[in-house]
Amino acid sequence: MKEWLLGKTQEELTALCIGMGLPRFTGGQIAQWVYKKGITEIGQMTNLSMTAREKLGEKYQVGGPEPLTSQLSSDGTRKYLFPSLKAATTGIEAVVIPDDDRATLCISSQAGCQMGCQFCMTARMGFRGNLTAGEIAGQFLRVEETGSLTNVVYMGMGEPFNNWQEVSRSLEIFTSDWGFAWSPRRITVSSVGILPMLDTFMHTTQVHLAISLHNPFDAERTLLMPVQKAYPISRVVRQLRQYDFHGQRRLSFEYIMFDGWNDTQRHAAALLQLLRGLECRINLIRFHAIPDFPMKPSPDPVIEAFKERLNNAGLITTVRASRGMDILAACGMLSGKQLNAQ
Repeated sequence: MKEWLLGKTQEELTALCIGMGLPRFTGGQIAQWVYKKGITEIGQMTNLSMTAREKLGEKYQVGGPEPLTSQLSSDGTRKYLFPSLKAATTGIEAVVIPDDDRATLCISSQAGCQMGCQFCMTARMGFRGNLTAGEIAGQFLRVEETGSLTNVVYMGMGEPFNNWQEVSRSLEIFTSDWGFAWSPRRITVSSVGILPMLDTFMHTTQVHLAISLHNPFDAERTLLMPVQKAYPISRVVRQLRQYDFHGQRRLSFEYIMFDGWNDTQRHAAALLQLLRGLECRINLIRFHAIPDFPMKPSPDPVIEAFKERLNNAGLITTVRASRGMDILAACGMLSGKQLNAQ
């Protein structure tokens, strides 16, 4: 298969052009076509000479596969299934979530996941492979809603910090003038808290950060999140206190609500103690039940009471609306299994 242009930086595009005997400025032209105009074929680059297009076409293609399928939820959420370059029997899922004047794209960074969180369908797939920067950016370019998107969240399949080289390249594509030219404030990367990568992330990007917390007690968090053994949430929070979140950059914590396991006033008090003085917010998420997992979602009145306890103590807390449940597009439900059924 020919190598993709999608996923390469302008510097890399310039270097390959020089290597092929093409003018240096051709790299910038290619970046414009691929990232600004979203073309799918080299032949569409009409300001390149026919000779230049033929040379490019011998070794390269634009790249970025079209979605195999899409499903529309009754609430307007749309889930897309893309093929994976490295995992032939596994799909990559991305979700577009409309909300009044906002439209958020939830993109995947890996095929499957190796974190093993017991409440997550993606984790049950196991790890099938890292996505390239081109595959990540391709999810943005190949959905129908590209032109209306206002936000991107790396909260789909996979742990972004475990594929940092390609995720960081995709972030460069999103935020560079030669790429999509998005403000970093429109992008959020979510992680379970991989400490070796946290410092790199904080010092090389300006995008928002969301940490999957789910339980303030180290011992209890270990029961459902194996990463807790290597990187306890208490250590993750201590590390986060070293950074400045008082500007426009936002730190949030994701907290899935499980009935009787992490939704008590004892847990609320521990959360307040753990996060005291840290500039952050909490997003409470209703648990979306999955097969063969015993825990149940917290009742709505319990979630509301939990939220009020945190808000009244000065910790900004919201309840994230559940979207796309009827098409298995909600938090923790992405599995890519439709590809296997075809």
